[in-house]
Parts: sequence; structure tokens; C-alpha cells
Amino acid sequence: MLHLGLGAFHRAHQAVYLQALHELGDERWVIVAGNIRPDQPELMAALQASGGAYMLETVSPTLARRYQRIEAIRRVIPHDSALAGLIAQGADPATGILSFTVTEAGYYLDAAHQLDLGFADLAADIAAARAGHPHPQTPTLYGALTAILRARMAAGAGPLTLLNCDNLRHNGDRARSGLLQFIQQVGDADLLAWVQQNTSSPNAMVDRITPRPTAEVRERVRAATGVDDPAALMGESFIQWVIEDRFIAGRPEWERVGVEMVQSVDAHEEAKIRLLNATHSCIAWAGTLAGLQYIHEGTHDAAIRRMAYDYVTDDTIPVLSPSPLDLAAYRDVVLDRFGNPAIADTNQRVAMDGFSKLPGFIAPTIRERLARGEGIASVAMLPALFLAYLQRWHRGQIPYTYQDQAMDPAVAHAICEAADPVAAFCADGPLWGPLAGDARLVAAIRDASDRVAQWLAGR
Repeated sequence: MLHLGLGAFHRAHQAVYLQALHELGDERWVIVAGNIRPDQPELMAALQASGGAYMLETVSPTLARRYQRIEAIRRVIPHDSALAGLIAQGADPATGILSFTVTEAGYYLDAAHQLDLGFADLAADIAAARAGHPHPQTPTLYGALTAILRARMAAGAGPLTLLNCDNLRHNGDRARSGLLQFIQQVGDADLLAWVQQNTSSPNAMVDRITPRPTAEVRERVRAATGVDDPAALMGESFIQWVIEDRFIAGRPEWERVGVEMVQSVDAHEEAKIRLLNATHSCIAWAGTLAGLQYIHEGTHDAAIRRMAYDYVTDDTIPVLSPSPLDLAAYRDVVLDRFGNPAIADTNQRVAMDGFSKLPGFIAPTIRERLARGEGIASVAMLPALFLAYLQRWHRGQIPYTYQDQAMDPAVAHAICEAADPVAAFCADGPLWGPLAGDARLVAAIRDASDRVAQWLAGR
């Protein structure tokens, strides 16, 4: 498996499942990994020095800690601006799966699932791909995949599964659509036909809370194991991976180690995105507004917990029912997980990328409630919280750097400076798609914004 995006989540999730297979004696698959941009140079250097191995601390809600050495990543490819190492590995016939974790905003897809060509990075990468290479400073996932797949086609290296490991709804289908649109923009008809015939893109649902690694994690690992590991990281004890069994070039026997191989991930995906991801964002935005630093602090705040609980119970479970899952039990497990103080997950990490999370995680529930003629009072609290958060950011009052790949800062500032910020916010096409400007949406978010203001005033 060649993996693109060597961050904490991959190392606490996909690599852990493959490690479990290795511990059963099945080492037929290993991971080779690297980044498409020069991110996290210190981490990359540490992993290269260790041959890809690192220590993982796992923490349960009862604060039980476990330590494990993960060795499933057998080689870390150093970054170079031409992506030569990644391209060579992807063109190797021994590579059967190309997986990636780049975050939701890295797909540049609008509400209609079309490539948003207004992004400078994307436009520059399309131009570079027409010249035969990914952009040397700002390659996108699509530019990297195009370069790898071109080389694989030229080498006659055979078919390849493209496995998305991000929280994107219908992630395999949507990433594939974005890739094919990218190749069409590049104008490479031969590659387009080859990709359509020689790759598969199963949808998958991934889940494990994995905070950004800290010096404290490294110190706990050292104290518990005697290993001083600069690449050490921590994750919660809960872990889940559901994958559609559509692999074109073989796969590990993941079902032996708890991966759910299914025909369709739809029910799991919707439950996770709406009951977990959206709730996570709700707590992060509200917690930041309340002056809190960590997710668990907001989860244990009665008012914030009520916002999250009501969003799920009043508006979300009804539109997802009937479901093969026990959605009420899932809701309660999610809140228990978020309340784990040992995770120390920051509001900063979870609050990021609101301009892609709102249309991806929250707008579908609003759209479906309105289509059924039902109210949206509880779900409207989430975009109202994000708008209040955005207004704080506009004033320079967020106590950390807000990161949002999908946000146009000029547009965001214009929303906040408008005579009627709620109306301007609700009129934004990329956020709301066909709902943009809908009077029912405006009224609900205006009411919810008043409730957010009252809540903050009373703290």
C-alpha cells in the first residue's frame, strides 16, 4: 500500500489495522508512505530515521493506557518537489492499493460535487499537469494521483485500488469524480480511459479520535516504555473502519482484525458524519466561543452538551431513521468518547475547515428536514455557532490560528462586514448550494444566532 498524507490519523488508524494483521503472522501487505507537500519536516525526519516505526499510546474513557510499537509502515518516502519517490512507488507493480488522507477541503469540490476551479492551488496544478508534472510548490491530491497514474500506465504496471480514508461523504465516489474531472481539465484522454478501466474507488468510513501529538505524549511514552520517540502519538481506544469490498488488485484480509467489509457504507457513513463529525464541530465552535481549549471541556459543559444532544435527537435521528444502527446508542457513545479528558483534543484542531464541514456535515440534515416540511431549530444552532465563531475570527479574537482550506478570506470577511451578516452568510452558494438565500434557512439561523448571543451573554 502506498499512502499519501502521513499524518497522525493514518498512523493511529490504517497502520494499526495492518499492524494487527502482521501480529497474526500475515505480512503480505505493508505500507510505504509519504507527503505530497513538505509538511511536518521534523516528523518525517524522525520516521525516516526509525524506518517508519513509532510508538502509539491508546487511552480508554476510563483512562486506561496501553502502549504499542507500530511497524506496519516499512518505508517513508522523503519529500521532493517532483514527487519522484511517490511516483516511482505508485508505478511499481508490487503496489496494489494507493490510499490517501488529505482532509475534506483537499478535494476542492463544490456543493454539486464539481471541481471548484476558483482555487488557485487547483488551477496551478491543472496547468502543471498539462505540462506533464505536478505543481512543484502546491501540488493537489489530484495532481499527485495524475502523475502517479500516468507513470503506472506507461509502465504497464496493472490495475490499482484508490482508497480514500477521509471524512468525505461517499468518499471513494467523490474523490474519483474529482480525479476524473481533473484529468479531463488536463486534457489527457488516454489517461482518463485507463483510469476508468484500471482503477476502483471503494467508499469507506473511518473513525478514531486522534489529537495532534504533543510533547506530553512523547514524555508519557518515554516514562512508560523507556522509548524516547519524537514520532509518538496518542489515540482513543475506540476504532472503526468500514469499507466497501471493491478492490481491483487484491487487499489485506482486514476482516480478520475487525474491519467491516460491506457492500455499502451508506448507513455507517451517514451516522458517523452527522452524529459524530457534525457534533464534534458543534462542540469545538461552541467551546471556542465559551473560552475553552479542549473538546472534553465543552462536552462536560451542560449548555454545550445540550446543543449537541438536541441537534442529534431532535433533527438528525429522525431523518436517518429507519437505520440498521441504534442511532440513540451511537449518539451516547459519541458524547462519552468526546468527554474523555485523556484525549485532550483541542478545539483548534476540530474547529478547522468549517467552510467544507458545514456543507458536508450539517447542510444535508437542514435540507432533508426542510424537504419534509419539518423544523430546523436544533440543527440551525450549528451554523449559528459557526457564524459567531467566524465573526470572532473576523475581529481577530480567536485565540489560535484558524485553518480553512476551503475558505476565501475575502468572502468570509465580507460576510462579517455585511449590514446583515446572517443574510449574507445564508446567501453563500458554496456553503448552502440550492438552499442559499432560502427564507426558511435565514429565519432559522437568525433565531439560532439570537439564542447563541443570549447564551454567551449569560455565561
